[in-house]
Amino acid sequence: MEQPQPAPGSLSWRLSSHPITLLTFLGFRVSSLLVYLFGLLFTDNLVMIFIITILLLAADFYYLKNIAGRRLVGLRWWNEVDPSTGDSHWVFESSEPGTKVINATDSRFFWIAIYAQPLFWIALAVVAVFSFKFIWLPLVAIALVLTITNSLAFSRCDKFSQASNIAGSAFNGGNLAGSIASNMVGRFFTR
Repeated sequence: MEQPQPAPGSLSWRLSSHPITLLTFLGFRVSSLLVYLFGLLFTDNLVMIFIITILLLAADFYYLKNIAGRRLVGLRWWNEVDPSTGDSHWVFESSEPGTKVINATDSRFFWIAIYAQPLFWIALAVVAVFSFKFIWLPLVAIALVLTITNSLAFSRCDKFSQASNIAGSAFNGGNLAGSIASNMVGRFFTR
């Protein structure tokens, strides 16, 4: 007897266009939280838990920024510094419309994980404060900086991508109002 196939866009990694990338991305996202939460069950060494959690957060930051974002949703960002003035600015990159089809399942997993992890770290910060475990606050602060930076950057990158797509289709198609309406409505149903 065959099991029914999940609907397209549902949260099943089997529907992913890049299952290894997706599972690695989710593994990094979850592993830092698990080490932080359950590390004391396996060792009494706070420094080791701190270091392992930081390494997992750094790996998650790098993998998300440079690999998972590009493969799962076609987005990438980086920060450039002008050597003459020292000013820094963020650069956003998205795949060209029509060259990459974004899988609805990949997109849903990506955006849920992007926004859920900072919420978990905020909750863990509140727990650390109210349980008077102030020794964990620097680690939670580092986790919040890394996860919120990626969340903000990918949100801006997505908005930049949509603005570029609207402008490109408006200049090519000549129907600006139709382009804006279809992109706004389409966004609600693709995530």
